[in-house]
Amino acid sequence: MGCDYLGQIWCQTRRFIKTFSGRPLYNVLSRLDLASKKLTTVTNDTYITATEVCELNKKIAAEYVGQLVYLTLNNARYQKYKLVQELADQLGLILVYIPPYSPNLNLIERLWKNVKSKLRSKRKNPLKAK
Repeated sequence: MGCDYLGQIWCQTRRFIKTFSGRPLYNVLSRLDLASKKLTTVTNDTYITATEVCELNKKIAAEYVGQLVYLTLNNARYQKYKLVQELADQLGLILVYIPPYSPNLNLIERLWKNVKSKLRSKRKNPLKAK
């Protein structure tokens, strides 16, 4: 589980047998508007990179044309790339990074905590999902 190949199988010749690689990935990068409680998301099934952050920033800038927008971000590496910062400057977005190891300052973490707990409860007892 979680690895691509089994450790060892004893036989005359060495062979690799493909194993189950674990659960599928589904990544969500999102922004929560504090005033309106509106959620803006970018999703994929691979990995979150600076490209997805730029896509989310474009969506936010299109929503708030002509307004001063502050984005509070955590210190994920893909959010600090030069590409992201340059695009934010072009779009007129102001990026503010919270201190490291401060999940309580990131409001979206509270939302994900609730979403994950609801998903876990539905997964544990599928008959109770209604």
